[in-house]
Amino acid sequence: MSEEQKPTPASPDPKPADAQKAPDPKPPEAKPNEEPKSAAPASASAPVASAPKPAEAPKPAAAPAAAAAPAAAVAAAKPGEAAKPAAAAAPKAAAARKSTEPLPPPPSLTTRRTFLKWGAAAWVVFFVWLTGVMHLFLRFMFPRVLYEKDPKFRAGRKSDFPELGKVYEKYKESNRVWLARVVEDGEDHLVALSTICTHLGCTPNWLDAEQKFKCPCHGSGFYKSGINFEGPAPRPLERHRIFIDAAGDVVVDTSVKFRQELQEWGRNESFVKMT
Repeated sequence: MSEEQKPTPASPDPKPADAQKAPDPKPPEAKPNEEPKSAAPASASAPVASAPKPAEAPKPAAAPAAAAAPAAAVAAAKPGEAAKPAAAAAPKAAAARKSTEPLPPPPSLTTRRTFLKWGAAAWVVFFVWLTGVMHLFLRFMFPRVLYEKDPKFRAGRKSDFPELGKVYEKYKESNRVWLARVVEDGEDHLVALSTICTHLGCTPNWLDAEQKFKCPCHGSGFYKSGINFEGPAPRPLERHRIFIDAAGDVVVDTSVKFRQELQEWGRNESFVKMT
């Protein structure tokens, strides 16, 4: 068979211009010596004969739609990336709306109930302040003073101390004084001894059986006259002023003290003569 009689296979994507040219409706004549495989190309050309349809012609508007299709496909393939700008812009838009919203009006103070509340609070504050001022004024008018009892006290008459060599402990707790009758330089004297130990200030006890004062703290010992003789006490007990007033009473003044190491026990008011 010659080359001119061989059918031309149709292209898979025929162009619209080729579709307007209709092929020869008469199929080529088959020769008896032609091989059966030529039937396949002949049948392949069948779609070419049916291609000329006016409805399949491309429209001019199809090109823009086809160009936008890849962009839409890319956007549909990545939905998260398209949503990120919108999600990021949402807080900003909410903040902008909140900043533009008007502030609520301040509470009104013109109501009767509110006026009464604030008025009562003001009066309470005023009375608290006035109380503090009055307290300061009263403290100024009555200053804080430590009132102590009179250092002088009446111990009784001379006849209330009849026994020679006896220690009277009647005023030990109330006035911290012992009254003792002692013999000094051949004379009978009534003396007022302090109950404070000269070592560390403890209160000794009078031991009548041993005829001495004994300190329970560190063991200092004193005779009934007040002279120290044992223990750590560095000096004798102190004596207080004692005298007879105009009424004949024995008066002891604890504000005045006499010390033996200073040669003060020889003064007249350091003792009272009993005879």
